[in-house]
Amino acid sequence: MSALSFQGFSGPAPAASSLRFGSAAGPGDSSVQWLLRRNCSMTPTQLVAFYLSLSAWSLAIAAAFWWRGATLVLPFAGIEIVAVGAALLVYARHASDRERVILTPGRLSVEYTVGRRTRLVDFAPAWVRVEPSHGDRSLIELSGEGKRIAIGRFVRPELRRALADELRAALRRFGVARSADGHSA
Repeated sequence: MSALSFQGFSGPAPAASSLRFGSAAGPGDSSVQWLLRRNCSMTPTQLVAFYLSLSAWSLAIAAAFWWRGATLVLPFAGIEIVAVGAALLVYARHASDRERVILTPGRLSVEYTVGRRTRLVDFAPAWVRVEPSHGDRSLIELSGEGKRIAIGRFVRPELRRALADELRAALRRFGVARSADGHSA
């Protein structure tokens, strides 16, 4: 149910060979971006078209039964349409959930969006510590300067360690990434 999505900048990437999850900026800009988001199989337009066609078929069948004398089928079809609509609304509300990490020479910005809420945390790259929250397959915790945020919700657990290693390597280029014991990584 989760996937990793890449959003690149225009232009050739200077260190693209070392980046698996992120994308580097063009030659004039030395920033790197990681965009982690859900794997949504339907666009909002496709979702609305699906819901409308499902509703039309359900109402057509219910109307045929109502025409033949089964009057209770139509209210139950209406309840069904409302329930499916509510489920699709919950799905659509979280379809754009994402985590975006942008590393520039003087700043690491993490933007975490869930539903309508967005949380933005900025770090100085030299003071960021990258570590798993509980174990190798847990979320990746970025901390420093009294702030912390967990990322990696939309990355498969077995790939989180590789993402953390990539973040550490990129931070080394822009500052010093520190491990859990406080030493340089």
